[in-house]
Amino acid sequence: MDFPFSFGQKSSLLLIFFFHGIVFSILLLRKGIIYNNKASKWLSFLLLLCAMYITPYMLGYANWYSKKITREILFFVPFMQVLLIGPVVYFYTKSLLNSSFKISKKDWIHFIPATLYLVYSLVIFITDKLVLDEYYFYADGRDKDLANWYQVVGLISMSFYLILSLRFYANYKKLVFDTVSYAETILFQWIRNFMIAFLGILILRVLFFILNPDWGEFGSQFWHYISFSFVFYYISVNGYTNTVKATVFNHEKQQEVNVFQEEEKVSEIDSQRNPVEKDIELWKEKLLTLITSNRLYENPRLTLSHVAQELETTSKVVSSIVNAGFQMNFNDFINHHRIEAVKNKLDAGEHHTTTLLGIAYDCGFNSKATFNRAFKKSTSLSPKDYIEKIS
Repeated sequence: MDFPFSFGQKSSLLLIFFFHGIVFSILLLRKGIIYNNKASKWLSFLLLLCAMYITPYMLGYANWYSKKITREILFFVPFMQVLLIGPVVYFYTKSLLNSSFKISKKDWIHFIPATLYLVYSLVIFITDKLVLDEYYFYADGRDKDLANWYQVVGLISMSFYLILSLRFYANYKKLVFDTVSYAETILFQWIRNFMIAFLGILILRVLFFILNPDWGEFGSQFWHYISFSFVFYYISVNGYTNTVKATVFNHEKQQEVNVFQEEEKVSEIDSQRNPVEKDIELWKEKLLTLITSNRLYENPRLTLSHVAQELETTSKVVSSIVNAGFQMNFNDFINHHRIEAVKNKLDAGEHHTTTLLGIAYDCGFNSKATFNRAFKKSTSLSPKDYIEKIS
């Protein structure tokens, strides 16, 4: 009896990526269940979809289309769920950036196209296999998952949901800078890299489609699928690494503030005690006195709500004063005072008795990179250049 899988060069390469995708999908699902982490579950689902995406080509290069039994498995099992990938990317982004995100009833509309394709696949199976017992839909002998119209619609769908994900991330960044004083440490470099990688998949898809005149031929699409597999592998490894770091971080009870929950709190009290123009100068003086006299900026995890509590007012009031009165967001406002404190210490010569990084930490910064960027943004000089200047 012949072994059902032919280990050729192309099929074996795709098998390696398929195997790793399944393994990482299982590991992420396990993490998601243990730690009740929705983002891990969504990423697990995405990796499963990516593994299924390369399956027809992996099995096709292993000669499954040349044998009746295996050919019918490829024909009637809808391995390629290209209309599901986009929504899953979007909900992974939302659940990663917003830990309180829950899929609502209206969100299920995003899965209608994929559901319709599953119904279409079921109709084909019932007609060709159970009713007619002969190929009607498959009279042309071509797998419906590989049809050009389906692949193009899938590309459009994934592009649309990438745009939605980018918009959500942009909104998240704005909220972070308006809400916390340590914005750069929670901007999620991974989600940015993830979306760049996903964009790379779409660009490769378009390029191969344009540059390959024989796109419709099965054998000519190998380079697209092997390129997809490399990007998919990158997402698997780095996505799992990010999940492990996040679970360790949360286990140590250092979970970051949820800026979306902070926004909801502000919205709930939006009509309360909003400062009018005539009050701005008064509020500015109160805020400056609090920040400088109590040295609140030394708290590396200072948030908008903390300042509001100290002033016995609302987050909306503080946000309005910082934005309108100082023309800054909250993150830049606090970092400005941290930099001024650092400069005062440097002017006093404290860098001769302690390290520059130690001074930065004492003034509220929680990372060297953030300190260096904030210092240069405020003074147009690096910390070392500033020390040389005052010397």
